[in-house]
Amino acid sequence: MPTIFSKIIAGEIPAHKVAESEEFLAFLDISPLAEGHVLVIPKVEVDNIFDLDDESYTGLQMFAKIVALGVKRAIPCIKVGVAVIGLEVPHAHIHLIPVNKVSDMDFSRPKLSFSNEELAATAAKIKAAIHNEIQEEDGV
Repeated sequence: MPTIFSKIIAGEIPAHKVAESEEFLAFLDISPLAEGHVLVIPKVEVDNIFDLDDESYTGLQMFAKIVALGVKRAIPCIKVGVAVIGLEVPHAHIHLIPVNKVSDMDFSRPKLSFSNEELAATAAKIKAAIHNEIQEEDGV
């Protein structure tokens, strides 16, 4: 049975995408711990991140790094925290969370709620920051 993430990949469920490649997708978490909380997933449906083949695993990590640099650029924070929990959805995913203190990564605390318009604006900021990050890396 397809996961909610597979349905997002297929376009059956809308998402606020911030980056996409042929193999990976990054989009805003709709129940975030912080503004700019992004989920990074492989497009292949694999439950456990460590069940990915080595090439996909390292590709996912590199894709997450690019997205994290964009999040850091777009959202005021000290760092971008990284978490792999894998209990919420049976599809491998990485949480990228803007953090200013350790408790910002506490998944047991209440989640935030943003309007569709606020999520769209945040996604646009992160998307633009990722684009600028890539342009600078390429020397453009």
